[in-house]
Amino acid sequence: MSIAVTGATGHLGRLIVESLLRRGVPPDQIVALGRNVAKADDLRDRGVAVVQIQYDDVDSLRLAFAGVDELMFVSGNEARKREQHRNVVTAAKDTGVGLIVYTSIANADRSTLMLAADHRATEQEIVASGVPFVFLRNSWYLENYTSQLPTYQERGIVGAAGDGEISAATRADFADAAAAALTGGAQAGQAYELGGAAFTMAGLADEVSRQSGKQITYTDLPVDKYVGVLVDGGTPQAGAEIVADGDRGVASGDLHVEGNDLERLIGRQPTTLAEASRDAM
Repeated sequence: MSIAVTGATGHLGRLIVESLLRRGVPPDQIVALGRNVAKADDLRDRGVAVVQIQYDDVDSLRLAFAGVDELMFVSGNEARKREQHRNVVTAAKDTGVGLIVYTSIANADRSTLMLAADHRATEQEIVASGVPFVFLRNSWYLENYTSQLPTYQERGIVGAAGDGEISAATRADFADAAAAALTGGAQAGQAYELGGAAFTMAGLADEVSRQSGKQITYTDLPVDKYVGVLVDGGTPQAGAEIVADGDRGVASGDLHVEGNDLERLIGRQPTTLAEASRDAM
């Protein structure tokens, strides 16, 4: 069986390849696909096939997918990703891929997030293609927050999430779920809502306070005011609007995940906010 992983030179895709290897998938059955293949030289040295692709180039995708049994489709992050995702699905169908495992977003079928529209469209494209699929609907990464711990300790936490709950988990946990799905742990035709133990932004402030020994506060702002804060801090306007819309979605419950799909896929409790914060301090 051949498993191809797109985005394998990025954070999540690389972790998925590593998880597959830990699960005992032979290196010569894994194809690592990405744009900057120099980042995967060590994988090539370990026996993993490394192939350069461009989501804009359907022919490169067809060549890369030839002979692939399962495709781990890690979603792109560019503005034109809807068209790029369509190219991936078309190439997978044309080359006879037997299963697409797609990294979507939490509650994709009903989410009001700006980011969710492209994921929802991609899910629909995959279903319409007739290729068997598994949708992994990931909530936010804990790293979205732990990467900002120094800023939080210096300036406090600002956002527009209200008291909405975020079922965040680490990239590594989401990667392990993907590897489990690729190795028989998920049922084709199903969407899995993936997230860890939920917390609010006020809860995040409390946890950072506990870990750092400093009193950290959370200041909640209207969405437009939060956009202004982000822009003033150097975030481009378009990016600031997406980030602030994410917080608006948190307040609306879009990033809260019910159930324990992540725990069932990875066979253990997901990493908690406390554990991730401690490790990042």
